[in-house]
Amino acid sequence: MAGLDVHQHLWPLSFVEALARRREVPFLAGSILHLTEGEYEIDLLEHELGTRLALLDRTGIDTAVVSLQPTLGLDLIDADEREQLECAWEDGILDLAARAGGRIVPLSPRLPREGFAGASVGADRLDDLGRLAPTLDALRGSGLLFVHPVAGDRPAGAPPWWPAVVDYTSQMQRAYFAWLAGAQQRWPDVTVVFGILAGGGVVQHERLGSRGVDPASLRHPNLFFDTASYGPNALRLCVEAVGVDRLVFGTDAPVVDPAHAAGALAALGDTVERIVRAEAQQRLGLQARSTL
Repeated sequence: MAGLDVHQHLWPLSFVEALARRREVPFLAGSILHLTEGEYEIDLLEHELGTRLALLDRTGIDTAVVSLQPTLGLDLIDADEREQLECAWEDGILDLAARAGGRIVPLSPRLPREGFAGASVGADRLDDLGRLAPTLDALRGSGLLFVHPVAGDRPAGAPPWWPAVVDYTSQMQRAYFAWLAGAQQRWPDVTVVFGILAGGGVVQHERLGSRGVDPASLRHPNLFFDTASYGPNALRLCVEAVGVDRLVFGTDAPVVDPAHAAGALAALGDTVERIVRAEAQQRLGLQARSTL
């Protein structure tokens, strides 16, 4: 079923070359990506435009929203170095988007600007809403804020999956509740997508109910949750908690095979799949906001 994928990552050649020139994390040495979390084998062919468009065709995706993942740990390096990497990504991704005929829609890792459909920020940015305020103000009424995990910590002896399963989910829950507690009332006109189901944050609505908060009061028309990396059981819980129209399709490609997210959603039936995949772009308003 065709539609929108709100959670993909794509590295233009300018960014790959910038990573390869570095000697401190994050950096590329051949096909090995070195991060604070560990070392990962990267298939750079997956970041070539032709390969990505073929992936979209193969998985029934019309349009992919792409971002520069905060899990690379750019917030941990010198500000000038970070700016150089982000500029290399932005300049390169705008070129790829132009050549993709509208099928690649980028989010800026900084303040939104022309050619970008909004901004992608790390989950920890919601700990300081004063610092994030200029980005949120710029997105009022037009543009998307995508909240993504930042680099995690892998304790000595912990398995490779530890950061993604333990750190990322706890970060996203914290970010989600920080938004509800301190930002939702101030920026109700900013469309927000929390990656990876906000780390399962909506499952905590019932626990909030036990503390005197009405779970129904937590459902807001500007808040959405992407389905990346979760299975049908988690998706059903989220549908129960916030409604099917709050979910949007996300895959985390190429980090995760898009078939995983597609199969999990398909298990919920044709109606849910249509709402989450085929109707997401209209609900998020990305067509009208693709050039801020």
